Amino acid sequence: MRRTAWAAVSGVLAVGLGVIAGELAAAALSPSVTPVSAVGAAVVDLVPPPVKDWAVAWFGTADKAVLLATIAVVIAVIAAAAGVLEDRRNFAGRAVIVGFGILGAVAVASRPQSSTVSFVAPAVAALVGIAVLAALVRALRTWSRAADNGGEDPLPARRRFLQGAGGTAAVAVAAGVAATGVRSSQSAVTQQRSSITLPAPVKTAPPAEGSFVPDGAELDVEGISELVTPTAHFYRIDTALVVPVVDAAQWSLTVTGLVDREIEITFEDLLAQPLIERHVTLACVSNTVGGDLTGNARWLGWPVRELLARAGVRPEADMVLSRSADGFTVGTPLEALTDARDALLAVGMNGEPLPVEHGFPVRLVVPGLYGFVSATKWVTELKVTRFADDTAYWSTRGWSERGPVKTSSRIDVPRTNASVPAGDVVVGGVAWAQHRGVEAVEVRVDGGAWQPATLARPISADTWCQYSATLQLEAGEHTVQARAVDREGAVQSEDSVPPAPDGAEGLHTVTFSVT
Repeated sequence: MRRTAWAAVSGVLAVGLGVIAGELAAAALSPSVTPVSAVGAAVVDLVPPPVKDWAVAWFGTADKAVLLATIAVVIAVIAAAAGVLEDRRNFAGRAVIVGFGILGAVAVASRPQSSTVSFVAPAVAALVGIAVLAALVRALRTWSRAADNGGEDPLPARRRFLQGAGGTAAVAVAAGVAATGVRSSQSAVTQQRSSITLPAPVKTAPPAEGSFVPDGAELDVEGISELVTPTAHFYRIDTALVVPVVDAAQWSLTVTGLVDREIEITFEDLLAQPLIERHVTLACVSNTVGGDLTGNARWLGWPVRELLARAGVRPEADMVLSRSADGFTVGTPLEALTDARDALLAVGMNGEPLPVEHGFPVRLVVPGLYGFVSATKWVTELKVTRFADDTAYWSTRGWSERGPVKTSSRIDVPRTNASVPAGDVVVGGVAWAQHRGVEAVEVRVDGGAWQPATLARPISADTWCQYSATLQLEAGEHTVQARAVDREGAVQSEDSVPPAPDGAEGLHTVTFSVT
């Protein structure tokens, strides 16, 4: 391998080990803010909204993994260049690593949850990278000089360089495994979550205590979405590249702004309130027609309206700006948090404490609104304010202010490009119109007349419901569409509208073969 290539490898190994050392330091000292996650979060904040929309549309819940992979590739390319520069001129490559460290520190400083200890990680990353790069390039030069000198055996020098490079790679792998282990376990917070026993709700989810699903709410259709989405399969869309690690014992929520009295409650205070349990279907505004960024869960929490009533909301207020532990903000119409709907400060999901990635210890759940204006995870503040005075994260990036969920439906079976036998073909899926409820679902084949589907009994107006229809189909290729009608008489729109700025519209269309 040519010297330039080995210099590039040296740069990648040095910077790679430095980055991993920084992430390991952050995992131990500042798990909510790491250099890589801070840089990634800054990228998320800076890229234009159309790029974000494209990423979610193409990659869905894998968008964060794609971003992190892209950051890794960029770091590797610059690291390779740093190795080549260092080989050609002393300190040139190390200067690039110093720049890496400064960039990491600036990104860390931009994160709301950063603290003094958060800056240890970028410092560790830079120092390790500088030291390793200097050592590897020094060994590479020794090998090169020996190879150029015909009277000196280059093999010992070559062996020393390769041993150094291999050892660096081995340490990097071991440190990466250690950092992953520390972060995935999230140590104390994970143990803390597993030790929490949620109080019994004063009002259980309908229909009755001990029964979480009404009779007739589930259809016996193979392949249809489960009525209650398992927690492990519930979609996750947010701006947090690294899940905030929030200690429930240290957590508090403040109510500020246009109120008669500011209030602060702790997690212990919240668990002592009369909690209620409700099924609520959440939907992401980025969900495309027929997409999977929606799910239904059983939530346990305290109605937000009761907390706001204690604070005494002033009459001029019309919005609540909620803030996450990572600085993310959401603007929710005040009426959605104070009317009869069960907007919750949720502490439980499907009978267990909230998973860390879904907002532990506390998040907002608001029926009838897309998540970008309602579903704040890791919530720490409710600021009662006005739309005219405050803006939230997504409302400054071209999305609408209020975000009511649109009447919609999805076909789960048959799947696109499936092959099914001729005769009775079952079409089934889910439909939703949160806080209004679904009145009916209709299907049509090959653009023909609309036919009524069988609608399962809904849990409530705030949840999706299952539907099915049995169609007589002959052999050939067929296209099926579905549409929902809500209880206010609104029919699902047939117009094709993209998700931005206030949710997608159109009919889910599935084409399959009948044999």
